[in-house]
Amino acid sequence: MVNKEMLFQQIMHARSRVYQVSSPSPLERYSLDNGATLFLKREDLSPIHAYKWRGAYNMMAAQSKEALEKGVVAASAGNHAQGIALAAAKLGCHARIFMPRSVPKMKAREVARHGGANVEIVITGDNYDESSQAAKKAAQESGALYIPAYDDILVMAGQGTIGDEIIMAAVKPDIVFLQIGGGGLAAGVACALKTYCPDIHIVGVEGENQASMAAAVKNGHPVVLDNIDIFCDGTAVKKAGEVTFEYCREFIDEFMTVSNDDVCAAAQVLWETARTMPEPSGAMGVAGFLKRKNEFAGKSALAILTGANMDFSRLSWISRRAGIGLSSTRYFEIKLQERAGAMLDLLMKMDDLDINIVDFIYGKVDDEVAFPVLGFDVNDMSLAALEKRLRDCRFTFQDVTNREDVAFRIVSCQPSLFKLPYIAIIEFPERPGALFEFMTQAARFGNICYFNYANSGEQIGRGLMGFEFENEDSRRKFLEYLETEGPRHHPVSLDVLRYRQK
Repeated sequence: MVNKEMLFQQIMHARSRVYQVSSPSPLERYSLDNGATLFLKREDLSPIHAYKWRGAYNMMAAQSKEALEKGVVAASAGNHAQGIALAAAKLGCHARIFMPRSVPKMKAREVARHGGANVEIVITGDNYDESSQAAKKAAQESGALYIPAYDDILVMAGQGTIGDEIIMAAVKPDIVFLQIGGGGLAAGVACALKTYCPDIHIVGVEGENQASMAAAVKNGHPVVLDNIDIFCDGTAVKKAGEVTFEYCREFIDEFMTVSNDDVCAAAQVLWETARTMPEPSGAMGVAGFLKRKNEFAGKSALAILTGANMDFSRLSWISRRAGIGLSSTRYFEIKLQERAGAMLDLLMKMDDLDINIVDFIYGKVDDEVAFPVLGFDVNDMSLAALEKRLRDCRFTFQDVTNREDVAFRIVSCQPSLFKLPYIAIIEFPERPGALFEFMTQAARFGNICYFNYANSGEQIGRGLMGFEFENEDSRRKFLEYLETEGPRHHPVSLDVLRYRQK
């Protein structure tokens, strides 16, 4: 049986500590088309651009001077480490922080920046759990205080001040979506909310391959997951906390999971509405809400944007998968005859539909048949119309949205089959119809044997395209067309494609 009153009292005590560092984070309101209201708690605007500093600072500030003089030890995949570093610098103590090898470089740099000379970073282990084991061993050997990332009442209480701020802002949502890793945030915030407003419905949101808390609740105790997905690295925990489990079981009304694509979709929505780009785990609460928003028409919901500490290099993947998570991008592989004009004929049959081609992947691998993959930007209605048109026109096709070669843009081809090829980067205006117009002109001269194009969001679209011709005269006329009236282009050696085959 959990001691709800004790945790709530600790949250009240945490107020006097955490507000020595920062004032409450903003709470924003957004209205949706279905009449629902989403309140967004902006922890990305906190001192470390994530909520973790609250629990770390609260626990460290609660210690005696003598305890801090022995130093502290912690393990973290990034944000907890930054919180420890910030607290160590503020309180003037030494912190030894163990971080996994997979930690985003930006988070490691920020730990060093926040902590300065007060922090020693130790990179070890392939994941948080391995780093945590090393940190606990180091604390035991040195006598330093171990500061857990989530499984402690003081840490949970620090995170729980977020829930207190929500209530103090006179906001009482009908539903709250709380992302869960180890459970410290969910336990603390849920305790504060349920104490003030017992009828608030709280949903715990976990990654599809990270659901350690739901597994703990199902089994009656924390269990170790065999494998976890680390895309949402801030919530990648194999085993829920022993302490947090008891409180989450008490306060969380239901659990749900979200996919990585759901998270990418939520990141896009947050960019388009709040003009912020969260780290994957930071968007999980919003992902949970978006996945079920149609259930809450006319109601109010709340989610916490828990962090925005992400390496810039991850943006490209998030951008590509966001449309899939929003169910607005679908990839179809369509079987065609390998002949001049076949792809143009396909596009002509879809020209009047309300669709936009955002991706085109194709490489010639056979003299008889072709299997281009087209990515379409569609809604439910236009997707149904597209599928009907393809069936009516007797095209054989399949949805390959989640196929591995599509996800990683593997473009297979056999350059030895290309006849008198010309390979080039072709530029055209990034608007509906521009690609179709160019292909209409190109079909007068030859056949497409290679096509690699993805919408980049720029005003100019660029595709790596290959063309083949029946004779030298057709090839010469095509090149004349490009030089005199065709789009801007940059020739590329055929060796580029050959090398990609190795």
